This record gives sequence, structure tokens and C-alpha cells, in this order.
Amino acid sequence: MNKSERPAALAADTTDEWQLRVDLAAAFRLAAYNNWHEAVANHFSLAVSPDGKKFLMNPRWKHFSRIRASDLLLLDSADSSVMDRSDAPDPTAWCIHGRLHALAPQARCVLHLHPFYATALASLADPEIKPIDQNTARYFNRVAYDDGFGGMANTEEEGERLTRVLGNKSVMMMGNHGVLVAAQTVAEAYDCMYYLERACQTQVLAYSTGKPLNVMSNAIAEKTAQEWEQYCDSSFTHFDEMKKVLDSIDPSYAD
Repeated sequence: MNKSERPAALAADTTDEWQLRVDLAAAFRLAAYNNWHEAVANHFSLAVSPDGKKFLMNPRWKHFSRIRASDLLLLDSADSSVMDRSDAPDPTAWCIHGRLHALAPQARCVLHLHPFYATALASLADPEIKPIDQNTARYFNRVAYDDGFGGMANTEEEGERLTRVLGNKSVMMMGNHGVLVAAQTVAEAYDCMYYLERACQTQVLAYSTGKPLNVMSNAIAEKTAQEWEQYCDSSFTHFDEMKKVLDSIDPSYAD
């Protein structure tokens, strides 16, 4: 789809929204590229209004590797008729993302996935990400842990419960389920998810040796986490570089 063919709703005064669409579509393609996806499940969303209540989200049951900017649904978390639409989103997506965008304005971009290593760690009796290297230390004292899994997240009450568990954190390890990342921008959310899965991979592999973990002191772990926060500009460069990778493979995400 070229610029002249974009939907009229996007053509008039929504240049910023179109760029947000392109960035979120890129995140879906990159999740497939990184093999984080799970068939036609899982969901990403991105706020487009100042209050965060109107947001973009993937359509129901479309594979991440095929999502384009123009495919994304524009939803309003205050609209109780969303699930009556002919193009209604997946009920679990609306439960989680609808409530987060309604109640957590700091969570402008929300990525929910079931990637291999984060999900494996979230499935343990002790799902804590322990500071055993530079990547794992990034998440020291910065993760919410949910141990209240009660089946598919498909009610408004469950979405509100998950929002309370997340609180002011940017990462939630969802016990017996998967993982959720919340950030101000797509770039920051993608970078956080990338390093989160790498951190979980390192810890799962370390566990697999059967040897004791060499866990950092709290002081060193906190120092390292703060140093990551001072290094935040790299998130945007990381995401821009990965979009260039997509452009060289298949730029149709931006259609």
C-alpha cells in the first residue's frame, strides 16, 4: 500500500499515527524473525492518544510474520462494544491490553509473548531472574512476578488484576503463562524484550549445568541495572538497525 492508498482515516491528520503503525508492525515482524511468536497467538499494542486509552493492536489470529501497518486495529479501551465488532480482537488480547491501556498510562507499548526461555523460567516454582551476568542484572528489582494464573485471561477482572500486579514495573513474568513488557515506545519495548529473552536463556542454560549459580551481590546488581538505564539511547539505535534488517528482507511491514 503506498501513501495515496492508505485508508482515509489515516490520511488526513495522522502522520504520527502512521509512523506508530509502521513501528508496531515492525515489532511483530521482528518477533517472528527472532522466533518469539506462537502460531497466531500473542499480542502487541501501542497507545496513539495522549491519555493512552486509544491504541493499536494486531487483528485476531493473524501471523506475526504477515502483519502490516495497515492491518492494525484502532481500539478505544473505553468502548464496551469492541468485542461486538465484526473485526473484534482476540478476547484474551482485549482482556489484557484493553485494561492496561485503560488503567496504566505509563504502559504505552505493551508486548505479550510466550518465548521459549522466558516462558520456561516463568514456569518454575522460582521464576526470579537472578543477576548472574550483565543482561540478567538489567532486570534486578525491576520485574513484577505474577503467580495467580487461573486459566485463559478472558475477563475484565483478570485484566485489572494483571494491571495491579504489573504496577509501575516494565516487565511482568507471568507464572505458568509467559511474559509481558511495557514501555513508552516500541523501540524501548522491543529492546527490553530482546534482552529479557536473552537473560532468561542465560539463566535456563546456567540451570541446565546443575552447578550453583554465581549470583552477584545486591549492590553490584543494582549498580549494573542503573548503568543499563543510563544506556537507554541504545534501544532506539537497536530498533532502527533491526528495521533496516527487515527492509532488506521484506519491507512490506510498512504497507
